[in-house]
Amino acid sequence: MRLVILSAFLAASLLVMPLTAESAEVRGRSSTQLVWYNDFVDASKQADLVQYLRFSITDIDEGKKMSLFGYGRLLWDVKGDDPTRGDDLQERIYYLYGEYKDFLNTANLRVGRQFVNLSAGSALIDGVEADLKKLGPIGVVAMGGRNVIFGEEGSLTSHSYTAGFSAYLTGKKMFYADISYFRTYDYSDIARDIIGGSYKQYFFTSIKAYANAKYDLIGETFNEVLGGIKYFPTLNLMMTAEHYQSYPTFDSTSIYSVFAVDKFKENSIRVDYTAAAWIDVSAGYNQEDFGEGADATLYEVGLRFRPSVNATIGVSHDSRTGYPGDLDGYRIYAEYSKIGKWKAAAGIDYDSYQRDNMTGQETAKRYWASGRYTLTKSMSSSIRVEDNVNINYSKDLQGRLTFDVDF
Repeated sequence: MRLVILSAFLAASLLVMPLTAESAEVRGRSSTQLVWYNDFVDASKQADLVQYLRFSITDIDEGKKMSLFGYGRLLWDVKGDDPTRGDDLQERIYYLYGEYKDFLNTANLRVGRQFVNLSAGSALIDGVEADLKKLGPIGVVAMGGRNVIFGEEGSLTSHSYTAGFSAYLTGKKMFYADISYFRTYDYSDIARDIIGGSYKQYFFTSIKAYANAKYDLIGETFNEVLGGIKYFPTLNLMMTAEHYQSYPTFDSTSIYSVFAVDKFKENSIRVDYTAAAWIDVSAGYNQEDFGEGADATLYEVGLRFRPSVNATIGVSHDSRTGYPGDLDGYRIYAEYSKIGKWKAAAGIDYDSYQRDNMTGQETAKRYWASGRYTLTKSMSSSIRVEDNVNINYSKDLQGRLTFDVDF
């Protein structure tokens, strides 16, 4: 009941905000959803009634420096075969923070629950982030707060904290580089200690080079490295080549930190080409290395047709051989829309796979259909239904019905 009262108060505050701050601009979306599915453990039928609210309130003060952003969810767990849990109500706030631009003519401040992202690491925290941009050619970001980790029933921890900073170059349109530091505490123990960096640069207006790296100071190893080049000689052609490698590291306070793991490496090439106004073609090749002689090769190809302005048909195929098994997958879908009014889509996914030499060939199929109807400029409703047929289910019917209001 306390949660319902609090939610009603927040909703009322949003409604009266334009009356108390004439300069403020309120935007957002309310999404009411009915979700039905089968429980993964016992295959019992489940249903959830969910209310999402995302909003932004900008230009609150006369100087137009203060803003408020929020996104959250209320979920009523309606168990079709378990009436004792029919009144379960769960809340989840994904972010809720205030922002002040040019604080003391020096920094942009964010205070509250927010997602922070540095090249060395990212986290959802209840805390503060300050972006100091007026330091000559270098900008500095500093952040810190309590980690927010969601579980099925709520937040999982209240004793994990994160702090970090980043220094980056400013004033360069075709070049970006930064170096950052990220540390996590479990109580008073250091759980993670990572330095990272990222780089991005354009050459000759047709080449983009980029790289990211993270180095674990506790494990004394690179736990993630990414490097790539994108080449777009024309507007309708893009070619991408990437190298990625990762070495899983865990919190030093976790029991999993004592387990031996292998490094993963992947080299990939991809081409995306718009052959004509009505057809797109894509193809990809991936070579994966899981360590100790285990590797795999993956091929992908896709076509997308536009027989008319309102219609799209897509077909794709991927083939995988090697560790941890072989797979051939196919996907076909179709979309049709009446601009500004409604949109419908349907598709089929089919996979044939063999996990290893000791198992036989298995198949997995997914059939789905969806639609969206626009009632007004600010109101729309959508539905999606799918059925999965695989080794676990002979029938796994699930879906989602939504009613969205933009404001």
